[in-house]
Amino acid sequence: MVDAHRTFVIVGGGLAGAKAAETLRSEGFTGRVILICDERDHPYERPPLSKGYLLGKEERDTVFVHEPAWYAQAQIELHLGQPAVHLDPAAKTVRLGDGTLIAYDKLLLATGAEPRRLDIPGTGLAGVHHLRRLAHAERLRGVLASLGRDNGHLVIAGAGWIGLEVAAAARSYGAEVTVVEAAQTPLYGVLGPELGGLFADLHREHGVRFHFGARFTEIIGQDGMVLAVRTDDGEEHLAHDVLAAIGAAPRTALAEQAGLALAGPETGGGIAVDAALRTSDPYIYAAGDVAAADHPLLDTRLRVEHWANALNGGPAAARAMLGQEIGYDRIPYFFSDQYDVGMEYSGYAPPGSYDQVVCRGDVGKREFIAFWLSEGRLLAGMNVNVWDVADSVQQLIRSGQPLDTEALANPEVPLESLLP
Repeated sequence: MVDAHRTFVIVGGGLAGAKAAETLRSEGFTGRVILICDERDHPYERPPLSKGYLLGKEERDTVFVHEPAWYAQAQIELHLGQPAVHLDPAAKTVRLGDGTLIAYDKLLLATGAEPRRLDIPGTGLAGVHHLRRLAHAERLRGVLASLGRDNGHLVIAGAGWIGLEVAAAARSYGAEVTVVEAAQTPLYGVLGPELGGLFADLHREHGVRFHFGARFTEIIGQDGMVLAVRTDDGEEHLAHDVLAAIGAAPRTALAEQAGLALAGPETGGGIAVDAALRTSDPYIYAAGDVAAADHPLLDTRLRVEHWANALNGGPAAARAMLGQEIGYDRIPYFFSDQYDVGMEYSGYAPPGSYDQVVCRGDVGKREFIAFWLSEGRLLAGMNVNVWDVADSVQQLIRSGQPLDTEALANPEVPLESLLP
C-alpha cells in the first residue's frame, strides 16, 4: 500500500530515472514514486541504439529497462509523453506540459542530454539525422538498409563513439561512408593521438573514408533532399544522408530556470552536484548524463555520458534521497563494439592529463590493453579484445600507487599482482 504522505518525483525517463525508481522500491520506500518521461516510449537503454538494435541484431523490445507491466506492479506512477516544463523549488512543485502540477518532497533530475546541432545551412533537409532517441534509431536503421541496397552515401560529422559505431553499422548494411572530423584522429578527446589511429585503420580496412582536420560548412540539397556536404577546406562530399554526431549537451533548462547551480563549460556543463548527487537545493538531486558530480576519488568535477553512469548513478541518487550516506565514486566506464573489435575503457585521462601510454599485448592484432599514466599512477585503461580485466584495471586506478611500467606492459605478469 502506497503512503501518499511522501512523494518522490523523478524527471527523466531514461536508464538513470528507471533504475532510481526501481531502487526506491527495493530499498523499502512506501511513498508515491512519480516518473515523468517526455517520450511516449517506456524507459529504455541507449547503447543498443548505436549497436545491436541499429545493426538489426536485436529486437525493439530488448531495449526497455523494464517490462511495461512492471511499473504498475511496483506502483510507479508513470507519465509518458509529458515533459516537465517548470520547476518551483520554493513551492516544491513540477508543472507538466499539459498543466498538471505535481508536488514533491524530494526530486531527482535525470533529464539526460540531447544531440548537439550543426549550425550551418542545410540542416533542415530531409536526410539529416541525429541519434539519441529510440525513434532516431528506428528511422536510421531503415535509412542504412536503404543506403546499402542502393549503394548510397552516408556522411558523418564527428568521429566519436556514436559516429564510429554508426559508421560500422552502415558498412554492415553495405552503405558508402565518409566521416568528417575536426581533429587529426578519431576519438581524440578520449584516446589522444596515441591510439586514435588504431580506430581509423580499423574503419579504413572496412571501407570507411575519413576526412580529418575539417568541419561541415554547408549541407547542399535539392528539392528538400540531401545531395552533398561542403567542408571548410573547400572539399565537397557526395551524400544521400547525413548524421550529426558531434557530441551531446546536458539538458539543464529546467535546472537553470529553477536557479540551481550549474557546472562550468570546462567540465562539460551539467547540473552541479556533490558526491551524494545533491544539487544546490537540498531536496533536489541529479544523476546520469546531466549531473556534473564532485568525484571523491578523482578529485575533480566530472560529467559522464555513458551507460554505466546512468546504471549506477540513478540507484545512488535514490539511496541518497532516502537518507543513506552516499559517496558516488564509481570509476567512469564505457564499452564499444565495432566490426570484430570490442573494447572497454575505465578511468579518466583526457589529453594533457597523462605523461605516458603503456601497452601490453599485440596492438597490431588488436588484442591488447592500453594504460594511461601520470607519474607512474594509472589514470585509465582500455582493453581491446581482451576480456575479464576491467575490474583489475579499475582496482589499479583506485590504488593510486605508482606502478612498475615494465611489469604493466608484460602480459605474463597478472594485473592482480600489481595491486598493493
